[in-house]
Amino acid sequence: MEKSQESTTIEMGESSKLERKGKAPLLGSTPAIAAVVGHNKGGGKNKKGIAIVDLILRIAAVATSIGAAVGMGTAGETLPFFTQFFQFEAGYDDLPTFTFFVVAMSIVVGYLVLSIPFSIVCIARSHAVVPRLLLIIFDTAFVTLTTAAAGASAAIVYLAHNGNQDANWLAFCNQFGDFCQTTSGAVVAAFVTVVIFLLMVLLSAIALKRH
Repeated sequence: MEKSQESTTIEMGESSKLERKGKAPLLGSTPAIAAVVGHNKGGGKNKKGIAIVDLILRIAAVATSIGAAVGMGTAGETLPFFTQFFQFEAGYDDLPTFTFFVVAMSIVVGYLVLSIPFSIVCIARSHAVVPRLLLIIFDTAFVTLTTAAAGASAAIVYLAHNGNQDANWLAFCNQFGDFCQTTSGAVVAAFVTVVIFLLMVLLSAIALKRH
């Protein structure tokens, strides 16, 4: 009887040791799992914050691009004096570069409005890759279009203000002051849109790099 009790005691002791050995790795891995989960949550919050900033910048870009397109599209001035055969007036459609500017900025406005839902999707699903990838591709294409329109129009505005003595081009902003002021404001708004586009591309690149 005594031997059987001793064997029972030994077996129970060995089984308890085995249970402890089996549970030890699970307990040891718990902090590591918690650290990984915490890291993922932190990364998700950062990406969500980037997506919110992207949405704000996108709305600001809509405002500046609309201002540029409307400003240039409504630019026009007629001088108060005229002759029997001539009336002195200036409009954006008198210059092909300004016409290109209006068309390009209108296209940019349409793209920015259509891209807002994709930015909202990035907020709701911070780990989504496809919407961010599409945004960075199209943002890069449209920042090129915006830069081309703004740069070409800036050259015309410069000539309108200063002229070119070598080419015998006279500055006409002394006569058409309101027209030049409106077109200059539109060009400035376009360059502000370019800067916002670059910031959005940078944010999208950071978000994709952290994925």
